[in-house]
Amino acid sequence: MVSATRVLREAFLVGGVPALVLLVLCLAGALSPLHTAVAMAVCGLAAAGIGWLWVHTLAGLAEALRRTEQGGFFLAETTPLLPEAAEVADGVRRMARNLEERNAQVSQLREADGAIVEGLPDPLLVLAADRQPLRANAAARALFGADTAALLRHPALAEAVDRAMAEHKPQLADLVLPVPVLRELQAQVIPMPPLPGGGAVLVVLSDRTRERQVERMRADFVANASHELRTPLASLIGFIETLRGPAEDDAPARTRFLGIMAEQSERMRRLIDDLLGLSRIEITEHQAPAGKAKLAEVVNAEAAALAPLLEARKVKLELQLEAGLVAAPADAEQLAQVVRNLLENAIRHGRPGGEVVLRTMAAEQSGQAGAMLSVSDDGPGIPKEHIPRLTERFYRVDRGRSRAAGGTGLGLAIVKHIVNRHRGRLIIESPPGSGACFKVWLPAGGEAKPARRLENTTGA
Repeated sequence: MVSATRVLREAFLVGGVPALVLLVLCLAGALSPLHTAVAMAVCGLAAAGIGWLWVHTLAGLAEALRRTEQGGFFLAETTPLLPEAAEVADGVRRMARNLEERNAQVSQLREADGAIVEGLPDPLLVLAADRQPLRANAAARALFGADTAALLRHPALAEAVDRAMAEHKPQLADLVLPVPVLRELQAQVIPMPPLPGGGAVLVVLSDRTRERQVERMRADFVANASHELRTPLASLIGFIETLRGPAEDDAPARTRFLGIMAEQSERMRRLIDDLLGLSRIEITEHQAPAGKAKLAEVVNAEAAALAPLLEARKVKLELQLEAGLVAAPADAEQLAQVVRNLLENAIRHGRPGGEVVLRTMAAEQSGQAGAMLSVSDDGPGIPKEHIPRLTERFYRVDRGRSRAAGGTGLGLAIVKHIVNRHRGRLIIESPPGSGACFKVWLPAGGEAKPARRLENTTGA
């Protein structure tokens, strides 16, 4: 609303000088009193009109600028303005539009930055100068929930933050978090210039748990492989030295030693073959097979090949095969290796003179048609705590018994990788004292038929 006082003040400033001039002319006799009164009245009215227009213009511009602070400049095009003020208003309009566009761009950039930070796969925290957490991205919230204070109290991380703040240089720290599950993290602490909102330090966390596990597994693999090869190699070297020395002319000892050397050489051959086979399978594990495999033919061929082992252990093999069952896509040679390894395990670790049952049947999983192959023995079974680790390389429940039975410790690892390549599932069941049952589900292509459904069971 326009103030009358301001209008009068502006009118006085505009018409004061002309009115004074008219008054001087009247006193000098240049104008008659009547003409002077009329002229002063016209001058006053004109000054009041100009003053009102001027005050109204300034008030409109001031109001428009106040609105600009609240998010937008608005001044109607029909608002009466002085010509010079109209030019100023046009300039303010352009400036306001530019500011609005820049604000929109800044908002978009902030939203983009926020989306990028939220989408980072690694957890990220923003800390204030007093080490209090100000912001955590989605990965950090998923990893730590709302409680990041426990993480920040970790001695290694707290020390890295202190060093970063003191030296103004990025710092690295390795963290081990034992709960709720063991995790190994690497924290990168980056000091920043003061950020809007008070941020002073960025903490970027990288989960190194899988990498460290792979490193440990690689080291364990090298150690285990060298150990497994060193034992038969040491036996061979010892027997060779004996045959060259004290037993050179001892025919019975030579015959006995040569038999043991042949067994140790065969053990080394099986171990090397399994290592090479496992490496080949791992190389192609990401590529699904393209062929088909008739399970009955595969099982019958492997059962015939293992007849000598069955006879040596006096184990009876019972086959319960569903005719016409086909796994697809599948690699028949690799599935034969699965059957061979599972049968050998059941024969070697089952009860001497006992029974091994191999079944094949149609089964579905998650609406997908498939085939189930199961191998059961009547041995002592497997303790529950060992089942999750059975498919690790060289892992044995009973090392002495496994070596005595002729195992390399790689059979189930090979089975696991072959099943993974076929996009199948390996299930291990072993009720206490009731033997062990290894089940392999394989896709059979097409939609599942309403026959048998694969039950959810705990397995490796």
